Amino acid sequence: MPLDCRPEELLIAAIARLLRGCRNIAVGVSSPIPGSAALLARAESETPLRVELLESLDGNSFTRGSVELFDRAAQGRIDAFFLGGGQIDGQANINLVGTGDYPRTAVRWPGSFGSAYLYFLVPRVILFREEHSRRVLVPKVDFVSAPGVSAPEVYRRGGPCALITGKALFRFDRDRRRFRLESLHPGHDLADVLETTGFDFDHDAAPAATAGPDAATLEMIRGPVAREIAKAYPKFAARVFPRA
Repeated sequence: MPLDCRPEELLIAAIARLLRGCRNIAVGVSSPIPGSAALLARAESETPLRVELLESLDGNSFTRGSVELFDRAAQGRIDAFFLGGGQIDGQANINLVGTGDYPRTAVRWPGSFGSAYLYFLVPRVILFREEHSRRVLVPKVDFVSAPGVSAPEVYRRGGPCALITGKALFRFDRDRRRFRLESLHPGHDLADVLETTGFDFDHDAAPAATAGPDAATLEMIRGPVAREIAKAYPKFAARVFPRA
């Protein structure tokens, strides 16, 4: 990995590139890597960029928590948000409820909360899950917490733009309703990703490698970004940026 880059730092840099051009980014709880990427995007942006970190008391301007997030999304004032799931399928459907036949799910997760609402309203939703396995990336989710695609007559201005995992970056083609592999992270090859992905996806014969951060970007990640994200995620910062 270039410049002795940690896997988390590669993900931060890759996600920050997906956020270029945004003016307002919101990041939910338990999201230190997306949060760091949003802070990096803000630091690199040549135009004003607002970042709302729901995990942080100092890092967001919301006075009513998620209620204000939902209001701003409905008003078109959130450009990018992050969603994950216990399961994600090839049409970008996500499952946050559990595995098995609902309601008798064998495994229960926290629940959908406002995921479907935000999925329909935020134009640039990035799906993020570090684990890349057939347990997570499935042919079809057991329960649709939030649909990745909708019927043509359904009004929808939001939806998935990308999926990034610990192994690869995929772009979502809304017209074809499927993912296309954009790049492989260092240390992983196409055979590995094909083997560990439960859904079909488009790809080149020799996919590109995910670009790592250059020296200036890495310095920014390990400096101001690390110090800022440590306020919300001190354990994450201590593990990933021990010298920050």
